Amino acid sequence: MHRALLHVTRRAAAVRNLASTVEGDAFRLNEYSSKYLGHRKAAFTEKLEIINADDTPAIPIYRVTNAVGDVIDKSQDPNFDEETALKMYKTMTQLNIMDRILYDSQRQGRISFYMTSFGEEGNHVGSAAALDANDLIYGQYREAGVLLWRGYSMENFMNQCYGNADDLGKGRQMPMHFGTKERNFVTISSPLTTQLPQAVGSAYAFKQQKDNQRIVVVYFGDGAASEGDAHAAFNFAATLKCPIIFFCRNNGYAISTPTSEQYGGDGIAGKGPAYGLHTIRVDGNDLLAVYNATKEARRVALTNRPVLIEAMTYRLGHHSTSDDSTAYRSAEEVETWGDKDHPITRFYKYISERGWWNEEKEKEWQKEVKKRVLTEFSAAEKRKKAHYHDLFEDVYDELPLRLRRQRDELDAHIAEYKEHYPLEGLHEKHQK
Repeated sequence: MHRALLHVTRRAAAVRNLASTVEGDAFRLNEYSSKYLGHRKAAFTEKLEIINADDTPAIPIYRVTNAVGDVIDKSQDPNFDEETALKMYKTMTQLNIMDRILYDSQRQGRISFYMTSFGEEGNHVGSAAALDANDLIYGQYREAGVLLWRGYSMENFMNQCYGNADDLGKGRQMPMHFGTKERNFVTISSPLTTQLPQAVGSAYAFKQQKDNQRIVVVYFGDGAASEGDAHAAFNFAATLKCPIIFFCRNNGYAISTPTSEQYGGDGIAGKGPAYGLHTIRVDGNDLLAVYNATKEARRVALTNRPVLIEAMTYRLGHHSTSDDSTAYRSAEEVETWGDKDHPITRFYKYISERGWWNEEKEKEWQKEVKKRVLTEFSAAEKRKKAHYHDLFEDVYDELPLRLRRQRDELDAHIAEYKEHYPLEGLHEKHQK
């Protein structure tokens, strides 16, 4: 072949190969982007570099006020009216007083178990206030303030903790396992993290029903985020595009396990983008910031885009009455957090600076709430216990034969050994 013709032929082949390579790369990048990476723009690199997790900057913590309650950027102030702001403050302080009285009640042997929310009140009220009353709530066990905000009565709180016949759950749950259909609050379960995949299922049902005015909010702690159910829930919510908010209370400890021993990487919020969740990390002791973050998260969730909120807070109390936190943290650490960053103290400044609250009103309110809590506390303690027949009800429309047999066997057993059972304390409506 003539030398000039050979050169042209080779050049044409090279051009074709180059075009084929470019087209192939473009094809692959498009495929990776659209099918593999959730439509995120992909790129090739010839630089060999393994991403070092330690060098990845942490997601910032959104706040509105500083530690003493001063609003930093006025544009971020939600500008609550007086009625709303005082309801927020009163809900937090009422929760705090109720916690103290019921904690002491357990220590006196009058109820079997209790969990306080000391230091986490801003999470409860800031998030609850930003939601619609029809939004469905799945709690973990430290969300009593959400129920208080929604109007759950002090009488119901006390009846549930005492497990008497007027308890909505008929005494079949541990104390603190609240639930009420009326307030759209699913009954709490003892096993850790079970509520997360259940919440995603409810959110998916809302989506299928095209109920585009309602979302699901599921609360959980940093310890629950380490369970497998949390990862399954995150993934399902993202792939099914569910109207849900994952609200993580990161309070520093999963019972006795500090967060430093629970996970590597950028906390709980760091998991959000990896799963495809819209994500924000917020100062959980700043009620205004929690309110703003939850309100915006709800707006996003209504468009079927799941949101993860990590609220950075601190548990001032023991994990529960079964825990002694002095075994794994110092009293100085707890005292410092209580002094330097308490959500109630921070919000007190917000309302007092506006002339809505003062020390005199505070004393009157504390006295009023304490009296109310003690009155309901005393009344709940005196009420009859639920009858053991309640164990067999509320599952089937018609009681199956096997359960009727079990109930009859229990009746026969108690009749034979009645001196060992406090039958006089049972509710009269079930007495034979």
